[in-house]
Amino acid sequence: MSDRPVPVGALLRATPPDRLPEAAAEHLRRHFAAERIELLLADLSHTRLCPLLGGSGPDADPAAMRCLGSQRPGRESTVAGHTRLHLPLTCWGERLGVLRLEVPRPPDPEQHDQIAAIADELAVALRGADTSTDRYRRARRRERLTMAAELQWDLLPGRSLGDDRFLLAGQLEPAYDVHGDHFDWALTGDRLTVTVLNGDGYGMDAAMLSALAVNAMRNARRRGADIVEQAEQASDAVHARFNGALHAATLLLEIDLVSGWVDAVDAGSPQCLIARGGDVTQVRLEQQLPLGMFAEAHYEIQRFRLEPGDRLLVVSDGVHAAAPGGTTTFGESALLSALRRTRLQPATEAVGTVMRGLREFHAGHEPEDDAVMVCMDWRR
Repeated sequence: MSDRPVPVGALLRATPPDRLPEAAAEHLRRHFAAERIELLLADLSHTRLCPLLGGSGPDADPAAMRCLGSQRPGRESTVAGHTRLHLPLTCWGERLGVLRLEVPRPPDPEQHDQIAAIADELAVALRGADTSTDRYRRARRRERLTMAAELQWDLLPGRSLGDDRFLLAGQLEPAYDVHGDHFDWALTGDRLTVTVLNGDGYGMDAAMLSALAVNAMRNARRRGADIVEQAEQASDAVHARFNGALHAATLLLEIDLVSGWVDAVDAGSPQCLIARGGDVTQVRLEQQLPLGMFAEAHYEIQRFRLEPGDRLLVVSDGVHAAAPGGTTTFGESALLSALRRTRLQPATEAVGTVMRGLREFHAGHEPEDDAVMVCMDWRR
């Protein structure tokens, strides 16, 4: 192995966006004598890993899935006596996938750090290239998306976000046929804005409603408006387009990552919960009008406070009100149990655990609504 490999950042920046895996693999072969290199991307549901360099189907490597979930590098010996490495591909908290490779002998700490740095550079490059090529989005889907789902996935800010202050994650179900549920977020300084939206309707009508509401809120937010103005501008835009026939139940949150104070506008059905220690409690907010129900609606801020170590959860009515076969709702009978099972998991894993619990709760019944969950751990 060479002690000083050529810097990979400049190499990736000079590479066409659809050829990043090959450029990184060649760099690893040349400078670290790496073999059997594979770049695995997480699929839309984050339940499978999809290879970019080798096989055509989902990869069944359990060590790679553990690396994706734990976000920790893995190392094991192969039958041939080589060392197999798994390294997470993560950018600003967004879990993209896993880099897997084999080297002739165990790398020393400096070499391991160099390979890990290549994985980090590759993750940033992949995130930047995602809008310039269809290669990575095609790899992540295991079946055809509906047109509405295509629009919704393009509208998402990502699947997770985090730094040393917080970790945030969101998940949509069913991944390949969502309708009007959506989430959005943005970080500016010590302020984190999170919105969860449950739009009326099905198919393209629901997707267009969500797109209009989300972009109206973004437009207001990006000019410096607070969440009241964001809600009012989105409500006006939705009402102007649909004249009250469709509306979007929405929860808007602005979180102060220093003090823990949360400003909230509750405009409908998404529910907010806090997991603190072993307890999960619902944040009781006064519901105001869904966005777009009436012209010139006005909204007010309500406040509550997080404590260090708290987990904040927001679920749409496709989660808390799910009642397959006319049974009791998921929120009444199974949601709290599912949330308690996530106590030792990071937010990025917790959303998947709750959604698996929701799928099991349906027990063969087709869901009547799409579902969204957002989870944030405040590390402070």
